[in-house]
Order: sequence, then structure tokens, then C-alpha cells
Amino acid sequence: MIYSDKVMDHFSNPRNVGTLPDADGVGQVGNPVCGDMMTFYVKVKDDKLSDVKFQTFGCGAAIAVSSMVSEMAMGKTLDEAMTITNEKVAEELGGLPKNKMHCSNLGADALHLAIENYKLKAKGGNAPAVSTDAGSDHEHEGEEGDESCACPYCETPVQNPKTACFCKSCDLDLVECPQCGKYTNKAENACTQCGAALEK
Repeated sequence: MIYSDKVMDHFSNPRNVGTLPDADGVGQVGNPVCGDMMTFYVKVKDDKLSDVKFQTFGCGAAIAVSSMVSEMAMGKTLDEAMTITNEKVAEELGGLPKNKMHCSNLGADALHLAIENYKLKAKGGNAPAVSTDAGSDHEHEGEEGDESCACPYCETPVQNPKTACFCKSCDLDLVECPQCGKYTNKAENACTQCGAALEK
């Protein structure tokens, strides 16, 4: 899987990572198919985003996307920030592999949710800040090979899965879920594919 220099830069040196305990708005998107989870925190002053932070669990593309979105949004008015799209983010990053476009490229969705969360709270309403099915209606085209032997985070096929359950791309030990037979992060308590509890 080939990534642009810009993607690798934002993955290796992500900007604006962290949380804002006193955030004016919070938005979270998760893709249960790929396991990517992005949470954006925004501070608003004079109708502009005075600060943007994010926390992302996922592959390198998801981290790079979140970092780029935070840079694109910083200092923008709320209306300007709402015009940031996942397509524009991918373009700014110099492109993303086809199987990552709808799988890891969800940063703009999380940002929009955070802004909507802020607007609703400002009006005194209850604001939904979480979406757990973003992108789940899209096709997820992995690499060639058996899908059940693919890393759930970057979709790279696991080499010799029966003897070496390790994803080099994500630097993660993987384990086969006894419930669904898919591979998931060994450090997790539940399978990222089906949610079944993992034996420790």
C-alpha cells in the first residue's frame, strides 16, 4: 500500500493531537468495519475555531486524515469549517488508496459533528456528538487475499496467520476471534469485528 509523502508526514508527526477538557463541541465517528475511531474537540471564539484537537484510534491513514483536518479547520469560521469535505482532505493529503477513502477518511465527518454539537449546546439543546456507523454502508475493498486473514485496522493481509499473527503495518499483535474467526487486536478485550469478548 503506497501513501503520499504528505500522508506519511502527518502520520509520523500528527498535528493537534490531544483533548480539550473544556471543549465547546465534541464529535466522534467510528467505523465498525475497519475499527477506526476519531474524536474531535473544538473551541469557538467569535464564530471561529480558536482551537481544534483530536484523538484517533486506527491505521496510519486515519491518523493522517485527522491531523490534516485539524490543520485545515484551525482559525476557520464555523461556516468555512463546514465546507471541509472528506474529498478535500484526501486531495490535500495528495490522495489516499481507494480502500481507505471510505474507511479511514472520516475526519471531516467528526469535525462537522463537533461543530453541530457546539451549535446545539449553544441553543440549550441536547446534541448528538457520536456517530458509530459512519461509512459502514460503503464497500471496503481490501488487499488481495482472504479477508478473514486481514488486519482489521489497515486491511493488510496477515502473513502466515496461523503461525505469525502480527501486522507489520500497524505494529500490532493480532488474535483470531473464537466467535467470528476474524483477526483483531490482541490487546483489546472485545473483537473489533463482531464485539465478542476475547479470552485472556
